[in-house]
Amino acid sequence: MLGLIGRKVGMTQVFDERGVLTPVTVIKIEENIVVGERDTDRNGYSAKLIGAIDRKSKHVTKPYGGQFGDKITPKAVLKEMRDFEIDIPVGDSFGVDLFKDFPFVDVEGISKGKGFQGVMKRHGFGGGRATHGSKFHRGLGGTGMAATPSRTFKGTKMPGRMGGVKTSVQNLRVVRVDKEKQVLMVKGAVPGPNKGVVVVKKAKKK
Repeated sequence: MLGLIGRKVGMTQVFDERGVLTPVTVIKIEENIVVGERDTDRNGYSAKLIGAIDRKSKHVTKPYGGQFGDKITPKAVLKEMRDFEIDIPVGDSFGVDLFKDFPFVDVEGISKGKGFQGVMKRHGFGGGRATHGSKFHRGLGGTGMAATPSRTFKGTKMPGRMGGVKTSVQNLRVVRVDKEKQVLMVKGAVPGPNKGVVVVKKAKKK
C-alpha cells in the first residue's frame, strides 16, 4: 500500500483546461523518508516505516532517537505502510510524485474535536416539539428498560465527547499534483483542522 505523510493546509479553488472551477483541499507533503523495514522472516509481515516532519533535538530521547541512526534526522511522525509497492532503501526520501498516476486517494487523519455534545448534534436525533410548554426540546428521552433487565445497555446513543478520532475519507479525486511545491490538491473533505497531520494512501476501492 503506497502512502505519504503530509499536512492539511486549507482549501482553495483551481481552474482546469476548459475553465471549470473546482474547489480543492490542499495537502502539503512533507519530506517522507524510509526509517526502517519490516520483513516476513523477522516480523511476520512486510512493511516500510515512513517518517516525516523533523523533531526538535530537545524532545528526542535516546531510545526514540536510536531507531533513526546517524544519517536520519529524528522525525515526529512515524507510520508503517504494509506491503509497500515500491522498493525504496532505508535512508532514501520520496515525495508527492508518488501519486502522479493515481486519480483517486484515501486520506486518513484525526477529525476535528467538537467537545461534549448532546444527542441532536452527536447522533442526529430529531428532538421534541419546539413549542412553548412541551418541556422536551433537545433531550434524548428514556434510556433504560422499565422491567427486566432494568438498566441501560452499553453502546446506547447518549451525550458525550464528539470528534477527535481517527477518520478515513475514501475515493477523493486528485485534481492536481505540484512537484515543485510538493503539494497535492484533492476534491472533497479531508479530516482534521488546518495544519493537521494526514496520511494520503492509494485508494483501496478504485
